Amino acid sequence: TIMEYGLQMYSVRDITNDDLAGALRKVAEIGYKYVEFAGFFGHPAEEVKAMLDEYGLIVSGTHSGLGDLDNDFAGTVRYHKAIGNKNYIIPGAPWDTKEGLDSTIEKLNKYKPMLAAEGITLAYHNHDGEFRPNKDGQIAHEEMEKRSDINFEIDTYWAFVAGRDPVETITRLKDRVNVIHLKDGTKDKHGKALGEGEAPVTAVRAKAIELGMRMVVESEGLQPTGLEEVTRCMNFLRSLEK
Repeated sequence: TIMEYGLQMYSVRDITNDDLAGALRKVAEIGYKYVEFAGFFGHPAEEVKAMLDEYGLIVSGTHSGLGDLDNDFAGTVRYHKAIGNKNYIIPGAPWDTKEGLDSTIEKLNKYKPMLAAEGITLAYHNHDGEFRPNKDGQIAHEEMEKRSDINFEIDTYWAFVAGRDPVETITRLKDRVNVIHLKDGTKDKHGKALGEGEAPVTAVRAKAIELGMRMVVESEGLQPTGLEEVTRCMNFLRSLEK
């Protein structure tokens, strides 16, 4: 069977701002089945939905901030429902002090049931810092795990950079993870196309398949362009299926 993969659209941010439709079309042509948005660049929801339908793509989630929920909860929900999004993923929020982390967890706990009532799951996406002590000595990810029941989109590359075993991490949190970022890069924070870095991409992929988690590719290097880099990612993934 040919595996289906998603793409975090930040990977092709060199073109999405000016040509979201063209970016989506090319991403579909490369073979990605799902997309995870990182902003909508002023397009109304109906336009975005029409693009998805035209290119046969499904929105697997979005990276959308807590601020959108704070500023206009009803309007934000309406937009996400209109494009068919059921996974509202926070791409980052204050965690580096106790005060900031307390506020973030309070908001996550406030919005999770409000979104659930609308059929939308709330999740948090990590970088490396959430797995390291903050200024007040807290490991933010562990605090979120203990003090909320939100989902997590584990960015397996950033977990690796933080010195965590990403396979162990997604296994431990499997009941709270329905999608991961499949990503590669060097230990010193240089993102690479899949198969070109040091992260255990093949092992992560195998575990995600075993656990039934959706895999969204993120590749941040734009080398030499976003589309060329995510094409190499797809070629690498297809090579694993041979």
